[in-house]
Amino acid sequence: MSRIDALFSGLERPACIAYLAGGDPDPETSLAAVRAVVDAGADIIEIGVPFTDPIADGPTIRRADNRALAAGTTPDRIFELVRAVRAGTAVPIVLMTAYNIVYVRGVDRFYREAAEAGADGVIIPDMPPEESEDAVAAAGRYGLDQIFLVAPNTPEERLDLVLEHAGGFLYLVSVQGVTGARSGLPHGMEERIAALRSRTDLPIAVGFGISGPEQVRALAAAGADGVIVGSAIVAIVEKHLGDRDAMCAELKEFVAGLCGAVRDGA
Repeated sequence: MSRIDALFSGLERPACIAYLAGGDPDPETSLAAVRAVVDAGADIIEIGVPFTDPIADGPTIRRADNRALAAGTTPDRIFELVRAVRAGTAVPIVLMTAYNIVYVRGVDRFYREAAEAGADGVIIPDMPPEESEDAVAAAGRYGLDQIFLVAPNTPEERLDLVLEHAGGFLYLVSVQGVTGARSGLPHGMEERIAALRSRTDLPIAVGFGISGPEQVRALAAAGADGVIVGSAIVAIVEKHLGDRDAMCAELKEFVAGLCGAVRDGA
């Protein structure tokens, strides 16, 4: 059983999942930010592998990627970050990356190194399930969960392929478009979650546009097995560039509030 499977099977409430851009704004600060989020109670950490042209990221995460790349962040440094985080916690770690990065490094090599560093899962937003055979096979070889995104407009035939190949949890995209904090949630989330649950036993985690405790409580009440917050967390890092202590303090307060809201809404 993977760490992700063990987490969801042991929780009696939704999981609080936090995203941070790896290497933003520099390696040392990035590690401090991840540790702060872990200390605040996040159940799963998503670490983004910075890329020059991500298709799913909004402006906040794009700026974070640019800062990380300017600081010299590479896949090797991301694996170093994962190793450093793993040395201090058993919290599941998921890497979110563009397929170009995986392909250039070599699919088998990327997954092997991710597993050796201590990662538990991989998300590749721009990898269609029809072309995922190599990645899914590599994930299986090295004990990683291949996590897929399901969008509001995912057609039935593609959903069938996703459910056939997916592991860990399903990443349900709450809105069409790119990442970014939004003030509200679309209608019909409870029905969308229920429809997916009727098709799979995998946990369903909802992300994109989740920016605060009220939305987290609403998704928990709607039946989500996990709630993913990214841009709102990355924005705190950006707010405190040059003041690591203030950044970590606000990250802890904010993520602790999100985790409390998950428990309140369950």
